[in-house]
Amino acid sequence: MSRLVRCLRRTVISTNLSPSFSYRHPRVCLQPIQNSSFLTVPKFLSSGSYVSEMRKSAFEGNILRLIRSEIQSELDHSPPLKPEDRFGPFTVDERPGEQWVSLRRKFGDTEDIKIEATMFDGSVPSSKSTSGDPEDIQLHITFVVNIFKDGQTLEIMCSAWPDTIQISKFFVRKSSKNSPNAYVGPEFEEMEDELQDSVYQFLEERGISDDLAVFLHQYMKNKDKAEYIRWMETVKSYVEQK
Repeated sequence: MSRLVRCLRRTVISTNLSPSFSYRHPRVCLQPIQNSSFLTVPKFLSSGSYVSEMRKSAFEGNILRLIRSEIQSELDHSPPLKPEDRFGPFTVDERPGEQWVSLRRKFGDTEDIKIEATMFDGSVPSSKSTSGDPEDIQLHITFVVNIFKDGQTLEIMCSAWPDTIQISKFFVRKSSKNSPNAYVGPEFEEMEDELQDSVYQFLEERGISDDLAVFLHQYMKNKDKAEYIRWMETVKSYVEQK
């Protein structure tokens, strides 16, 4: 998406600075007037306001044309689908206009589970890539699992790669007012392998497994497109306002 925005900005700047839109030296051609010691130039031509308005109008017109074209191109090529509202036992909160999505479920009689996942927030080269193609990458999603039980919260920080989840840290919060300097435990990979395996099994029993990673990547690809179109519509509406 950022590539499209940068391309749009370069196109607008290039067009706006082209000779056809240059009004730096407006010229007024007047016929000589007999027996006159001076010439009077109309006020609207002698001031910079007229030129500024012309430039503004041309710039806004060009912006609107490009935005409308980009929106239509996205809709024609692959319009966003209606987002899924469930993933297994989880209900999905789309949170339109935000960079996050929330999933919630109840597990047993005592646990309430909430997952908050970002849109794509990073990437690494694909391990299967041999061509060095910059498009051959694995996108990354950060998600946080909160499991609430008896006034305490188990918080687990995770990554979602295209087909697998990866835990980075977990700790228990006894209240929402924990000190920001509280000790939150070691990095997950520093723990004993058996303990790491048991935490993955603990999450899997609650429906948080590699299948969630696959779901999030499919969901976020669709959300990325929907949010981009929504953003373009917002910019268009702003420019159209008089």
